[in-house]
Amino acid sequence: MVLHGTVVSDKMDKTVVVAITRLVPHPLYGKVLRRITKVKAHDERNAARVGDRVKIVYSRPISKTKHWRVAAILEQGEQAAQVGLAHTTLQHGSSVSSE
Repeated sequence: MVLHGTVVSDKMDKTVVVAITRLVPHPLYGKVLRRITKVKAHDERNAARVGDRVKIVYSRPISKTKHWRVAAILEQGEQAAQVGLAHTTLQHGSSVSSE
């Protein structure tokens, strides 16, 4: 099984929390409701950051609550892109003054 979702937490080591959004109609009134399911996924390289869109696949149980693996990062979130930009700026030294 393959699902797509957004990373909402990356504070654990080699684990991210992915929010999977699905639209379901209300059983009586028919209004389309947004339902969100959060799952823990294994991220071996600690590459996923908060806000990233990721593809996760079902795998064997890795721990008590972790049964998914991050297969690919589909697109970077704004927060991850800003962190990457700040990191490259600091490496080149143009934004840091030594006064």
